[in-house]
Amino acid sequence: MLSTLRKAASSRAKSAGQRRFLSIHEYQSMDLLGSYGIPTPKSKAAHTPEEAYTVAKTFGTDKLVIKAQVLAGGRGKGKFDNGLQGGVHLINSAEEAKEYASKMIGAKLITKQTGAAGKICNAIMIAERRTPSHEYYAAILNDRASQGPVLVTSRQGGMNIEEVAASDPDAILTTPINYKDGLSSAEAIELAGKLGFAESNKAAAAKTFQNLYTIFKDKDATQIEINPLAETDDGAVLCMDAKFGFDDNAAFRQPDIFALRDVSQEAPSEVEADKYGLNFIKLDGNIGCLVNGAGLAMATMDVLKLHGGDPANFLDVGGGATPDTVKKAFEILLADKGVKAIFINIFGGIMRCDYIAEGVIKATKELQLTIPLVVRLQGTMEKEAKKLIQESGLKIFAYDGLDEAAEKAVQVAL
Repeated sequence: MLSTLRKAASSRAKSAGQRRFLSIHEYQSMDLLGSYGIPTPKSKAAHTPEEAYTVAKTFGTDKLVIKAQVLAGGRGKGKFDNGLQGGVHLINSAEEAKEYASKMIGAKLITKQTGAAGKICNAIMIAERRTPSHEYYAAILNDRASQGPVLVTSRQGGMNIEEVAASDPDAILTTPINYKDGLSSAEAIELAGKLGFAESNKAAAAKTFQNLYTIFKDKDATQIEINPLAETDDGAVLCMDAKFGFDDNAAFRQPDIFALRDVSQEAPSEVEADKYGLNFIKLDGNIGCLVNGAGLAMATMDVLKLHGGDPANFLDVGGGATPDTVKKAFEILLADKGVKAIFINIFGGIMRCDYIAEGVIKATKELQLTIPLVVRLQGTMEKEAKKLIQESGLKIFAYDGLDEAAEKAVQVAL
């Protein structure tokens, strides 16, 4: 998300690592915004059709919106696996709320971001319908070029901001924020003026910008995206939709935020890997990869692609893996029936190669591995590791060179 925007805003360098950032549902984001005094349309979540009916009755108006709560973009243009078109609908009664909720809750919503499998919808959000007179865009991000947070805004909100950044880079305004002091009132008011907010709304817009940064800093966010940030026809400034990302490394000091995690929105294999401290991201190929270090893992995937292969995952076992965690990694790899070969590429610095070898041998025997296994071990305790493999009597293809090992993995996966 926001890759084109970030490039247009600050020519960011690509990160060498892979990290998972916590995302939360829209209704949770709205609650968080409200707790910091940031105006939003009145909204409330429901988890059953009956609850949706009851919630809709509390608004005192029939002009409402119902939104499927799924962690993916493009919900409005998505399609449910039961045939319902669209994850966002205008409704005019509590009966309609119940009807739509009955079709959304428990079904999978398929969007451009979910892939063909879609994501399960376990809740809906009902919100009052507010009419924007103009829609803006606002986001706070960490910026590598300025080595600090930035507020990225545009007068062209309510649309795909990446397309805006690509077609009209000048429409994107990037404002550096002092990490300690935040955005000053003068800076915030000036920005509101540049964006074209009505004179009567400049102060409200400025306060929203300032409070967004307060949340960003207080809650260890990695991203806050408001699209659209709207001026309404009745003169209000409202955050109409919000997306948050939070740094997983801050989980220990943000228990309230990380309690909001919805694992039903994540791949089961990634959830299982996380329990064992394994950094795992599922991909679409057929060669399972087990590597230590994010950089080496990415290089391994590149080399496999170079030789015509297709990695089935990103899996970084880190520097503290044990034979048991290696076995667990194998279990996760083998749970993917599309995996036709496993490629292990280890550079033993902190990690001991003999631990990896023990784990490989244990997993191969206990899991009755039947698919080809290619292993490359270099570094600490390398000789001992190779001896263990050689004496195991197992059919393991062992190599010293990365290219030849990758080439063999591609060959045996065919």
